[in-house]
Amino acid sequence: MKKTISIFALSVLPAFALAAGTHAGGHGTASHGMHGHDMSSMSHASSPVGQPGDPAKVTRTIEVTMDDAMRFTPSDIEVKAGETVRFFIKNTGKIPHEMVIGSVAELKEHAAMMQKMPGMKHAEPNMITVNPGQKGGLVWQFPQTGTVDFACLLPGHMEAGMIGKVTVG
Repeated sequence: MKKTISIFALSVLPAFALAAGTHAGGHGTASHGMHGHDMSSMSHASSPVGQPGDPAKVTRTIEVTMDDAMRFTPSDIEVKAGETVRFFIKNTGKIPHEMVIGSVAELKEHAAMMQKMPGMKHAEPNMITVNPGQKGGLVWQFPQTGTVDFACLLPGHMEAGMIGKVTVG
């Protein structure tokens, strides 16, 4: 009888794991039960935040460094409306960091979700996670004037001041 129960338990365990879902596949998956977690709204063309850029139309590359002092360098960036920028991002720290482009409200909302789900992985065009000592790139188009924010949303990083802004003029 014990052997039958053990076999049954082992056979249904993978089903429970699949039902629980994983965040490794990126944002917007319904399996984890978090409503409103789809970050795709941050990348619509009508958004003042901007949209993913075409790498063939990059007009300028901006180098951004992330470090364990919880800072972006530079943290204030100026671009022109309509400009497509390649952010060349380098993590000089000893822990992972990320750059996520969005509005302050969207960034704060997402950071709160990440506090609840610290193992979350990102797979959206407005964000990149860079491991210690690594480099990465992000291409973004800024279609209209205003201010666009960016932050590291790993738990505690934004709260420690790892936030910046892009002024689109």
